Amino acid sequence: MRAPGPKAAIAAVAVAALAVAGCAESDRGDSGTSEKDTLVFGVAGDPKVLDPSLASDGESLRVARQIFETLVRPEEGGTKITPGLAESWTPDSTGTVWTFKLRSGVKFHDGTDFNAEAVCVNFNRWYNAKGLMQSPDVTAYWQDVMGGFAANERDDLGESLFKSCTPKDATTVDLAFTRVSSKVPAALMLPSFAIHSPKALEEFQASTIGGSADNIQYPAYAMEHPTGTGPFKFKSWDIANKTLTVERNEEYTGPGGKAKLKTLIFKTISDENARKQALRSGDIQGYDLVGPADVEPLKSEGFNMLTRPAFNILYLAINQKGNPKLADVRVRQAIAYALNRQALVDSKLPPGAKVATQFFPDTVEGWNPSVTTYDYNVDKAKQLLAEAGASDLTLRFHYPTEVTRPYMPNPKDLFELLSADLQAVGIKVTPIPLKWSPDYLNATTSGSAHDLHFLGWTGDYGDGYNFIGTFFDRQKDEWGFNNPELFALFQKADTTADTTARYELYKELNAKIMEFLPGVPVSHSPPAIVFAKDVTGVKPSPLTDERFATAEFTS
Repeated sequence: MRAPGPKAAIAAVAVAALAVAGCAESDRGDSGTSEKDTLVFGVAGDPKVLDPSLASDGESLRVARQIFETLVRPEEGGTKITPGLAESWTPDSTGTVWTFKLRSGVKFHDGTDFNAEAVCVNFNRWYNAKGLMQSPDVTAYWQDVMGGFAANERDDLGESLFKSCTPKDATTVDLAFTRVSSKVPAALMLPSFAIHSPKALEEFQASTIGGSADNIQYPAYAMEHPTGTGPFKFKSWDIANKTLTVERNEEYTGPGGKAKLKTLIFKTISDENARKQALRSGDIQGYDLVGPADVEPLKSEGFNMLTRPAFNILYLAINQKGNPKLADVRVRQAIAYALNRQALVDSKLPPGAKVATQFFPDTVEGWNPSVTTYDYNVDKAKQLLAEAGASDLTLRFHYPTEVTRPYMPNPKDLFELLSADLQAVGIKVTPIPLKWSPDYLNATTSGSAHDLHFLGWTGDYGDGYNFIGTFFDRQKDEWGFNNPELFALFQKADTTADTTARYELYKELNAKIMEFLPGVPVSHSPPAIVFAKDVTGVKPSPLTDERFATAEFTS
């Protein structure tokens, strides 16, 4: 996942100030013993919104995973589909209607019943979205997975993959789709398809988006009243003090049982070194996106260092509607040959990182060992630029500030390395640093005023389409190209029910993508997450789907 970027000015929210003083203690049980039951976790950025239907950034989705549940969910620490709010799911003979048997006795946090009708309220809310709800910056994941809506209000939206939702009885629901797709049911693991309380959706006007496309104003539901069925309930969001608090759902009976922690606090500390010092001082009891140079020192000090599998991609995007020379594949090839990606991996990324040869990692079915590769070659880069009449090329190179991502530990360092590589082959670089959200994300995923930029992706589920389909199966401003032949092959792959045949099509797609070269895949990194010496129970997830309900203190 990444943040395609809500163009949002987050509305001011009146919430009670919360004092965070390390790990709180409370007396529990008849023995009078004192137990730690509050965990403060440091995150690199603020969540954008608390309704995951409207979110695509990692920090919003991290919070959502604690509050909400989906029909199906990833196995703990892996990517396989396991039961969530649904106990089982089966397709009909056509593969277009899926029947989900739901858990019984589940309550939303507002005390109302979870049932088949609630599932349909949610799917119909997404499908019937209107106005700004159809903005790609508001319902990014619905559009990536399902395509269009019941009544499309934009010309670039196609037919919806979703067709209808029908309750069969209180615990049985049919979801119908317009075609067979690789995305079903795997994509329903995404927090953006979490099931919300219908009562809360209506009471707090969850679908009433205000403002404009450049200044989204989210409703009260999305900022103050997220209501799910998960192991934690929303308590407060102190935006000024950069803390968001959830508390244990005492009525939770789902997978894994009731949370061991009473309170979980997400505290934004944007500076990597500040997060590290806060852990050492005890102000926080864990944080994400550990700097590569800090992994071994913290581990040697006794902190619990967890390394996720490398299920991500960092890429250099090339916008063919930016500088006109970028529409020439020889120029794009020259850029690829100019980049010393191995040096970047060796010097700036954590142990276990590797150079990427294509746009998803080799652990995903459909990875192709025979794609065209572009090993570092300065002479070849200069030759191609000369052939293309682009020896005097100047490119705008956007890079983000005030952010750390799992695939991108220090954007400025990465920019400086690759910018130097480009200049070494004669390409002049105009640096454009922008704040990650919303400035950078808006600038690089819309319009044509960008030539090169960094972005990346952490897989949402274990199918290759989630990587390459998300990037390249239709026209996008990020890349600025229109390739009907490539789009048609994506459509064929997505609608191929036989998984073996679909994986072969992914291999073909990877080969064609690396010949067409819309961008340069840079690296795959195994990001680390760290906890205090006395915190255990969290299993690292390749999808960043860590379950804080299982966290506990050992002392």
